[in-house]
Amino acid sequence: MTEHRDGVDAAAANPERGPRHWSAARLPRGLHPGAWWLWALGLATAASHTTNPLLLALLVAVAALTVLRRRTDAPWALAFRMYLVLGAVIIAMRVVFRIIFGGGQGEHLLVSLPEIPLPAWAAGIRLFGPVAVEQVLGGFYDGLRLATMLVCLGAANALANPKRLLKAVPGALYAVGTAVVVALSVAPQLVESVLRVRRARRLRGATGRGMRALRGIALPVLADALDRSLALAAAMDSRGYGRTAAVPAGQRAATGALVLGGLVGVCAGTYGLLDTTGPGYLGLPMLLAGLAVAVTGMLLAGRRVRRSRYRPDRWQPAELLVAGCGLAAAALTLFAGSVAPELVYPPVSPLTWPEVTPLMLLAVAVAAGPAWLAPPPGLPSTRPPTVAVPVSDAMASTRASDPVTPLPGGRA
Repeated sequence: MTEHRDGVDAAAANPERGPRHWSAARLPRGLHPGAWWLWALGLATAASHTTNPLLLALLVAVAALTVLRRRTDAPWALAFRMYLVLGAVIIAMRVVFRIIFGGGQGEHLLVSLPEIPLPAWAAGIRLFGPVAVEQVLGGFYDGLRLATMLVCLGAANALANPKRLLKAVPGALYAVGTAVVVALSVAPQLVESVLRVRRARRLRGATGRGMRALRGIALPVLADALDRSLALAAAMDSRGYGRTAAVPAGQRAATGALVLGGLVGVCAGTYGLLDTTGPGYLGLPMLLAGLAVAVTGMLLAGRRVRRSRYRPDRWQPAELLVAGCGLAAAALTLFAGSVAPELVYPPVSPLTWPEVTPLMLLAVAVAAGPAWLAPPPGLPSTRPPTVAVPVSDAMASTRASDPVTPLPGGRA
């Protein structure tokens, strides 16, 4: 009775200790990068199977909301705005291409431009001429779909830590993973360099705009990128990146053949699934066989990559929920397309106002789950970083702190 009473009093005195496991799951931490990429790929898959502008706009809003709520202060988290701008450029280019290369197939004429005659060998291609609303709207739908897919992948690039992603890459794909992670971190680093150079220019009172400002920004950014590349190469070489164990040539050739053959089988199986007119064995059986062969080759090739992992990332319930939200959103969108394809792919001729179904809204709601289900990002440290000071610099700072004897005339 005494032990039970003490436990009750302790729980009453500290009520936060009750849901211990739930509070521990909600502590600020970095989510596994694979979970963010699976969620983003699910959203991109959902966007690729529709041209409904309302659904695409909702998916972009979901990606932006998740980035705003769960991004950190890291350099790669600042690149999401660039993806939004690039998406807008893609939409504008698609619409402009429809206007330039003939957009007159439709009943509602928007504007009539002078047509440029082309030679006979360019039959079927038209430059300018009448522009119809239906063709411009079709170009807008296609551009919005491509821009939404780009924004979804940009959200993963802004939320996932590329360094932790490299640590999670299998040993067989370590060299390829290193190149991919370095390529993914180029855009965020360029954005960070541009922001830092612009901030330095403002502090120095630079007011130039246009080409003069571009010249003053581009050269320091390129120099900074070169310095970062050299520092990264030196750091990777000092840590043994790209070094493998001694493996016989025959074993290396066998593992390479298995991996390449498996990837070819995966490509053939994917083509068989997309092309319904092909033979049956070219679809799912070929895909499964290719996956099995590729995984076997990767496991054998991973044995010659000897590396250690410090604090390996674990998949916890939060990671499973985030990845499941992306996959569920893609599955719900595909199911909505099979139920009402005319709403998932709204026609442009005749002109119809796009609509959303309850299944589409459910897919959007599930896709927005990681904005609340994912743990909050790690808080930045408020303690100043510790810097190792050489002995000579420490002695110089000690001498600088000594009292200064005033010179004649009151000068120090």
